[in-house]
Amino acid sequence: MTDSVAEHYTHGSLLAKITAGIESIGKTPASVTVDELAPVDEFHIGGRQASEEFTSQLGLGGNDHVLDVGCGIGGTSRFVASRFGCRVTGIDLTPEFIETGTALCQWVGLDNLVELHHGNALDMPFTEGSFDAAIMLHVGMNIADKAGLFSEVYRLLRPGAVFGVYDVMKTGNDELKYPVPWSSVPDTSALATQAQYVAALQQAGFDVIEVHNRREFAADFFAETRERMAAAGETPPPLGVHIAMGENAPAKITNMVENIAAGCCAPVEIIVRRT
Repeated sequence: MTDSVAEHYTHGSLLAKITAGIESIGKTPASVTVDELAPVDEFHIGGRQASEEFTSQLGLGGNDHVLDVGCGIGGTSRFVASRFGCRVTGIDLTPEFIETGTALCQWVGLDNLVELHHGNALDMPFTEGSFDAAIMLHVGMNIADKAGLFSEVYRLLRPGAVFGVYDVMKTGNDELKYPVPWSSVPDTSALATQAQYVAALQQAGFDVIEVHNRREFAADFFAETRERMAAAGETPPPLGVHIAMGENAPAKITNMVENIAAGCCAPVEIIVRRT
């Protein structure tokens, strides 16, 4: 399944598309900022707003070393580093995401704080107990072995560290409409319920602190996104998550709107602490 997941996310010319996008807003790799990259950088429901609200619950500080599990092109890693002054290490299964993200870190001058690695979240090449906090945004939908995933994160966190999960979770019995942002077909989707997440986290040894269902937030976000795309017609904005989604981005967004509205799924935040 890992090869299929990486293939799903591989774009082929992602950095070139982002470069063209920043040039269209009058920027260059030398002048673009973290905030200006945010529309394309934050590949999860709610974008930058979701990142701000999610990470504000984790108590991060400048002395922390944060693990970003399934970091994508490193958008949230860069946001955390710039906002809190943290050192961030990200890991992702898709080589193109890591190559693109590393270049973007250099563009915005954060390569001294953010380091991105290609690898599997079920077997991360880091030292036990070496992180002060961890985040995972829209990753578990591609990983069936939730217990193995959370055990691996537990291994890498120091005692007392906080781990924040922000994933799309199953909330109903109806089948999803595909394609969706994380999968074009059911075979590469590993959607699970909130209860299954909580059970896997507790099995790994975490104590649950907070759980927040963000369904209404997601419905509003996607409705606004679809309205903007409709208003733009054949000319999408120069920077946005549609770049990473590829040519069928409108279908993925439309299906997510309908899946959430039908009660099939919703994004959920779960904040836990390593015992």
